Amino acid sequence: MQWRSIVVGLLLLRLAFSFILWLTFGLGPSWGFNFPINFNFSLHKIELFGEKVGADPRSGAWLRHLAGHHHHHHGQGHPRTCSQTEEHGYKKPYLRFFEDGGDEYAKKYSFFPEKLKAEMRGMARDMFYFGYENYMKYAFPEDELNPIDCQGRGPDVLNPSNININDVLGNYSLTLIDTLDTLLVLGNVSEFHRAVKLVIDTVSFDKDSTVQVFEANIRILGSLISAHILLTDSKQPFGNVGLEDYDNELLHLAHDLAVRLLPAFENTGTGIPYPRVNLKSGVPPDTINETCTAGAGSLLVEFGILSRLIGDSTFEWVARRAVKALWNLRSNETGLLGNVVNIQTGQWVGKQSGLGAGMDSFYEYLLKSYILFGEKEDYKMFKAAYESIHNHLRRGREACNEGEGDPPLYVNVNMFNGQIMNTWIDSLQAFFPGLQVLNGDVENAICLHAFYYAIWKRFGALPERYNWQLQAPDVLFYPLRPELVESTYLLYQATKNPFYLHVGMDILQSIEKYTKVRCGYATLHHVVDKSKEDRMESFFLSETCKYLYLLFDEDNPLHKSESKYIFTTEGHVVPIDKRFREKQWNDGELSDQDMTNVPHTNTSNCDRIPDERRYALPLKSVYMRQIDHMVGLS
Repeated sequence: MQWRSIVVGLLLLRLAFSFILWLTFGLGPSWGFNFPINFNFSLHKIELFGEKVGADPRSGAWLRHLAGHHHHHHGQGHPRTCSQTEEHGYKKPYLRFFEDGGDEYAKKYSFFPEKLKAEMRGMARDMFYFGYENYMKYAFPEDELNPIDCQGRGPDVLNPSNININDVLGNYSLTLIDTLDTLLVLGNVSEFHRAVKLVIDTVSFDKDSTVQVFEANIRILGSLISAHILLTDSKQPFGNVGLEDYDNELLHLAHDLAVRLLPAFENTGTGIPYPRVNLKSGVPPDTINETCTAGAGSLLVEFGILSRLIGDSTFEWVARRAVKALWNLRSNETGLLGNVVNIQTGQWVGKQSGLGAGMDSFYEYLLKSYILFGEKEDYKMFKAAYESIHNHLRRGREACNEGEGDPPLYVNVNMFNGQIMNTWIDSLQAFFPGLQVLNGDVENAICLHAFYYAIWKRFGALPERYNWQLQAPDVLFYPLRPELVESTYLLYQATKNPFYLHVGMDILQSIEKYTKVRCGYATLHHVVDKSKEDRMESFFLSETCKYLYLLFDEDNPLHKSESKYIFTTEGHVVPIDKRFREKQWNDGELSDQDMTNVPHTNTSNCDRIPDERRYALPLKSVYMRQIDHMVGLS
């Protein structure tokens, strides 16, 4: 009997030891981090390596590309596109990514009840209106809502160097304008009409505001163009939304703003625009000669549509010239571009090539410009860029869903040699699976999306930067960004797999739980402790809420219409229309005849071109041809 007791004791001891290991290495339910993707094809288990706090991270195939340990670089918090963010040495275990198979998982994720879908649709709608109505009540006509203090926010006039605020806010009712087409997506025609009238009656761009060209373009210009197109669309996908006595006022406002942005393209040695302009006086005298690739190369969709709507090639021409100039500066060795360039010399100031801040929408607009305008050179550039990204940025096993080795990851590398520059990715990169869907690369999109969703699962938000070597956030805030939601929506449209409805529900509930405050939804200052900052950026209503609502609204006119639509990088709806594939001008450089009798605008003159002279061309043809010759674009 004694030996039996010993055996039983040893067995119990082994079970206890196994249980401890089970908990310690993240295999237990207490981590809350296991989720499946059960697709029609085989999806192998993907792990991101667990570690104890303070322990060395476990090595992997793409970790072995690094020599030694990661060195931290310290910077400042950045706005959406072009700046640097502060890095933190915070370490936490990043445990299991997701597991394949399992009946309980298949049961949970292979079905999404219609009743629950309706509930989530209503929750997304209520989320939008809670933010929108409080903005209108407490903030309008200012640019943004401070949702904690229930006050409006405009430019920081006392601190012009506060570009985190001043790049975006121009004292032009930003949130109202950015939200126009979201009201139609939600089916609220009456409020859309009221908002349009408010914009027409109250908004002026004759402001002493220095703004980032990129932000003004995607948030303001893009929304005005989108709302104008939807108002005047003869096919009326949202029903009869025409506004009585509407006389193209939104288009005139868009043109007025675009003219005020044009000085950014003057007096640059490359044709790449300055990053900022003053809406009254043009390029500030103390402005820097450096800009980021995304900021300078993501103007073509909005500028191109405007040109084709009004029959004036100027805007598309300058935007396309900037794209070509950047493209011609790519590395001969890798085909990659850097993230910061000197607009006068064409020298790369930032040699980092990645998919996130400073580069993201450059790639996005190469493909979307081709989809909208049918210009083959745009797709040729995108195809070459996509190939370079896969050759030099992608780490991990060759095939996404089969084979051995680490799951795919896109890292930041030196544009000239493809060597890894750091070990973080940022939340803006979560847009890329959606772009992969548009390019037909759904399998890779599925895998990359799962990577970002795993991070969301862990924190209930995406930290601004995540260190994949330390498996912990480097920068801890989450400003209600839409990129993961956007990719989730596009993947659901591509696959109709209910898994993505579960992802959307998870994101929706996390935002509701962690960011809702007295008068709206607030930026998370810290994704771990969930402390908040008093800011609700306009893209929360323009994009995050819109994509969440569309994810659960199968019968939305955008999904049922015979017309096809695409979203700008700010989530604005524009149709894929044959009008945008037709040009009212000849290809090639503008001739002197094109410039005849066209006044040259004085950038120091506050009295900009009025609507009745809206075809003015403020760039001299001789100067444009000189730039073309210099950068070899002719």
